[in-house]
Amino acid sequence: MSEQAVYRFRVRGRVQGVAFRAHTQARAQDIGVRGWVANAADGSVVGEAAGAPEALEAFRAALNSGPRAARVDQLDWQSVEAAPVQAGFVIAPDVAG
Repeated sequence: MSEQAVYRFRVRGRVQGVAFRAHTQARAQDIGVRGWVANAADGSVVGEAAGAPEALEAFRAALNSGPRAARVDQLDWQSVEAAPVQAGFVIAPDVAG
């Protein structure tokens, strides 16, 4: 089994109301990344992703492009200490930040 890493991300741009979370969930499931994604009150999309480094790199590229109707202006991608992440990849309730 390859080494696992965990990243937190925030995507800014036109990312709400364009199926960005559903697109993110589908890509994560295709790639084999675990975690969650949610809309944030400031209009961004936030989440956490865990998986093998090569899977996370592919997932990061998917976040940078988003679905067709989206426009990604900025992607913040920060490594965090490994924390328990549930199995699968879920769309979580909206968050304040």
